[in-house]
Amino acid sequence: MQVKEIKEELTYIEKVKEINENKKLKYYILTMGCQLNENDSEKIAGMLEKMNYERTQEMQEADLIIFNTCCVRENAEERLFGKVGEVKKQKEEKGTIIAIGGCMMQEEHVLKKIKQSYPYVDIIFGTHTLHKLPQDLYEALKEDKKIRDIIDIEGQVIEGLPICRDDKIKASVAIMNGCNNFCTYCIVPYVRGRERSRNPQDIINEVVELSKKGYKEIMLLGQNVNSYLVSQKAKGEDVNFKVVVNNKEMLVNSFATLLIALDEIEGIERIRFISPHPKDFTDDVIDAIKNSKHICKQIHLPLQSGSTRILKEMNRKYTKEEYLSLAEKIKKEIPNIVFSTDIIVGFPGETEEDFEDTLDVVRRVNFEQVFMFIFSRRVGTVADKMENQIPEEIKHKRFNRLKDLVENQMKIQNEKYVGKEVQILVEGKSKNNDKMLTGRTVSNKVVNFEGTEDLIGKVINVKIVSEHQWYLKGSVIA
Repeated sequence: MQVKEIKEELTYIEKVKEINENKKLKYYILTMGCQLNENDSEKIAGMLEKMNYERTQEMQEADLIIFNTCCVRENAEERLFGKVGEVKKQKEEKGTIIAIGGCMMQEEHVLKKIKQSYPYVDIIFGTHTLHKLPQDLYEALKEDKKIRDIIDIEGQVIEGLPICRDDKIKASVAIMNGCNNFCTYCIVPYVRGRERSRNPQDIINEVVELSKKGYKEIMLLGQNVNSYLVSQKAKGEDVNFKVVVNNKEMLVNSFATLLIALDEIEGIERIRFISPHPKDFTDDVIDAIKNSKHICKQIHLPLQSGSTRILKEMNRKYTKEEYLSLAEKIKKEIPNIVFSTDIIVGFPGETEEDFEDTLDVVRRVNFEQVFMFIFSRRVGTVADKMENQIPEEIKHKRFNRLKDLVENQMKIQNEKYVGKEVQILVEGKSKNNDKMLTGRTVSNKVVNFEGTEDLIGKVINVKIVSEHQWYLKGSVIA
């Protein structure tokens, strides 16, 4: 089925390519949301460049504009509708094709609003019809048809799409799609569907190709990476895959065994993954990280709340004590491990005591990074209908208290790096100072330093000379 669909889309790619020949058309993609969305945008770019479109960073220059949407945060809708409103005049004057895709296009109320208020939009595609963009584009160009290419959220994992990556050193690799957890604040299971894992050999082949192209770091992506292959196993499917890595046959039947297999690929210096779920963080995954050569000793372990009562309301399926116990177990097995996390402030019904529990976990785990979010209501989620919504003023006060704690911890942790030698993967020029290079430690700390451009893409040793809250300053060790 997948081979048939890909062949069909490759045919449409050739048809659009022929239409666009010698026209020097440009496309613009605005990506909203998470790294999975960014990964989807790389595939969209890959298809478009096969169809004789050239990328532009200026929306006003584009002959084709694609908005790849996210629906996790409330203001994402406001941002999208604002942007779509901006391009109306461009559409009228230039005939620019407007396409909207991504998670938000799986939400009925959003589709209704686009149909009513923005009828000039040409193409709408869902999270599981991304691969049909060439056909949608062909019909919009050739037949002047408005496309509403939305299907059910169960979909399938489509392999073999072209991909165009901006970064030449680090790459993201999706290992699964969808989510089965139904956290009460999250819309993702409703828009990306149930969990579907990719075939491990396809993942390995993709990473091998990245290695051949000179990539040094990969980020494995999924809504819940450590439930890789679990859904198939629950359905009674045989998940004992025999894969080949470096001419060696290996067995992959879980996230842990996938990590072990990927760790064998030559040329890849660093392997990271997001996001695991604490309830599924098994001992074999801890062992795989502990015994690996290339898996970074840095784990993103989403907390969301430190209150057992709120965690239950969130449907997170672990307690404060279980989370702390897991963190301690990992620290014991991997002494040099560091953690990052996600925290939601102001979930419905959150009391001062609940919030203090969150601060307590932050103090005890001592995270290297904390991604903090103020709770925002999402239509279609359980939490949106909950009573005891927290006033915005209280949410912001709590957020600021958490931010102060995290920044104080970061300063203390950063100071521990000063005077030490660390390895960094050099990623390129600093965004804020093009006379400096920038890279990251294994623990994901940003390090800026003076150096020559031939160091880009290499793993080098630097000595940390000072800390600056959001980054460290280093000096190359000769």
